[in-house]
Amino acid sequence: MALDPELLRILRCPRARAPLIYFEDEGFLFCPESRLRYEVRDDVPVMLVEEATELDEAASRELLERARERGLSAGT
Repeated sequence: MALDPELLRILRCPRARAPLIYFEDEGFLFCPESRLRYEVRDDVPVMLVEEATELDEAASRELLERARERGLSAGT
């Protein structure tokens, strides 16, 4: 089950206060600004900075490229 589009529109990264990109097939949300990856477990986003994975620049660029290829954008 996908996250509700309204929830995606209002969710923000707790660290950067920026919108997130939802990678539904992989089950996570990504904040390009903070480079944090938040897992979605049982259709619930785990929005705790201490449980997020911080990505390096290369991994962040790769995710942004994948998002562009799939037509994904922050907040949608």
